[in-house]
Amino acid sequence: MEQRAGAEMPFLDHLEELRWRILWSLLALVIGVGVAFLIIVKFDALTLIERPIAPLLGGKKLVYTHPGDPFGIVMSTSLWFGVVLAFPVIGYNLWAFIAPALYSHEKRVVLPILIGAVLLFLAGVAMAYFVVIPLTLDFLLTFQTASLDPMITIQEYFSFVISLVVSFGVAFELPIAVVLLTMLGLVTPTFLRKFRRHAAVICVVLGAILSPGDAVTSTIAMAGPLYVLFELSIFLSYFVKRRKDKRAAAIAAEEAAVGSA
Repeated sequence: MEQRAGAEMPFLDHLEELRWRILWSLLALVIGVGVAFLIIVKFDALTLIERPIAPLLGGKKLVYTHPGDPFGIVMSTSLWFGVVLAFPVIGYNLWAFIAPALYSHEKRVVLPILIGAVLLFLAGVAMAYFVVIPLTLDFLLTFQTASLDPMITIQEYFSFVISLVVSFGVAFELPIAVVLLTMLGLVTPTFLRKFRRHAAVICVVLGAILSPGDAVTSTIAMAGPLYVLFELSIFLSYFVKRRKDKRAAAIAAEEAAVGSA
């Protein structure tokens, strides 16, 4: 039978290791935020955030109503960017802490799940930035605005962009959540296939709840990919369930062979 890697560690040693893992992760986060701040200030990275709305402003600029708004936006952006920069270190420390408690087959699964989670989050962010935000802004800023002159603040626009980007990034983690639930035995491929129609309705509802802005473009833009990810989740769940059943059958056969010896 498979054994867990490493010897048992005393509880206090676990706490000590956890403390150092947290400290190294926090240090990486602080350094990441500092590096992100320098990059944003030096290369004026905020122009990237403004790019989706710039063509719709008619040559005007976003405005701010508080003296601290520009600095606050830079710091908030630095924090988000810093988390991305520090994630490899944070992920490594998380992996190094839990790895000794895992079986070998569990170790083989954790790393692909972490990589998949990062790639899916980035895919959601990219879709929000390059597709959904421009479509949503184009709809909102051209809907019944012939007699209106928009005066959009950088603070409100930044909140709008971040909420959409984070919402799509989190929503794209659906396959990872289904894989974990399948590994825990809480869902099965048969269960997921049975509730396909319900899933379509849930995707629309989640699209309306998670996506800010109008109730048309952003909702559809999130609901469509969510359902595609749900179908992908069924395939992944089937794959995980089959591997899980094979491993359980192998362990049962091994136990039976040992018992008959």
